[in-house]
Amino acid sequence: MSVRELVVLGTASQVPTRHRNHNGYVLLWDGEGLLFDPGEGTQRQMLRAGVAAHDLNRICVTHFHGDHSLGLAGVIQRINLDRVPHPVTAHFPASGRRFFDRLRYATAYRETVQLTEEPVSGKGAVLVEGPRFRLEARKLSHPVDAYGYRIIEPDGRRMLPEKLAAHGISGPDVGRLQREGAVGGVTLDEVSEVRRGQRFAFVMDTRLCEGVHALAEGCDMLVIESTFLDEDEALATEHGHLTAGQAGRVAAEAGVRHLVLTHFSQRYDDPAVFERQARAAGFDGELTVARDLMRVPVPKRR
Repeated sequence: MSVRELVVLGTASQVPTRHRNHNGYVLLWDGEGLLFDPGEGTQRQMLRAGVAAHDLNRICVTHFHGDHSLGLAGVIQRINLDRVPHPVTAHFPASGRRFFDRLRYATAYRETVQLTEEPVSGKGAVLVEGPRFRLEARKLSHPVDAYGYRIIEPDGRRMLPEKLAAHGISGPDVGRLQREGAVGGVTLDEVSEVRRGQRFAFVMDTRLCEGVHALAEGCDMLVIESTFLDEDEALATEHGHLTAGQAGRVAAEAGVRHLVLTHFSQRYDDPAVFERQARAAGFDGELTVARDLMRVPVPKRR
């Protein structure tokens, strides 16, 4: 049985608090693990959350501020210490390569795993185009180069039992129809419908910009920063961040099914306010105010 869920490792912005670690998020997607923004303490949070180095296939860094990347050194060394048996790919802003290199080789250790570097530049790119998903990156608006990431599963087909029965198709002929596209003059389109692939987006430190809306469009799950509350919108814009209301409005306009708010400023002590402001902005879908070590399933297909 495939598992698609978000494992939240840390939810603080800038500095950790007693209850919130620096950023860190693992998306488990059908046996593949993508680690997003490993901040300081990520290796220990993985242990507490039950995520092993062997679970990781990709590391995606949005930008090189410390709360999103200082954990890279420990995670990379742990991947090598545990002799992860498969290659691992790292995506990060190309302009921050010097930071990635420093973190990758912060101390002496023995490299045992193939770690491939695939930096992102320009307005973004398609990073992976495979049978299970497409991974894209889009440029965001922050004081340093920053990119958000988006996973798109290819569309499939859903067989319709009543139409199969009406055409007298059953047993091995169903599989043959799926493989060949037609059986006995009956086409696949006549007995099935499009099953839209699932979509997931990860949007961290940014002002409102074209990239935010493009990443969020039509997502089943959107993980998005909401560093500030709406009354501090001017401060959010100045420092390159979003408010809870802005995040909620983006999700509502994009048709997001499950909104996950995270990356909270330590200046606020009531997480419930973030949800209220996102709701007030018009979002009426499923909403989670992220907490460290929680697991959030990707919504089932409609």
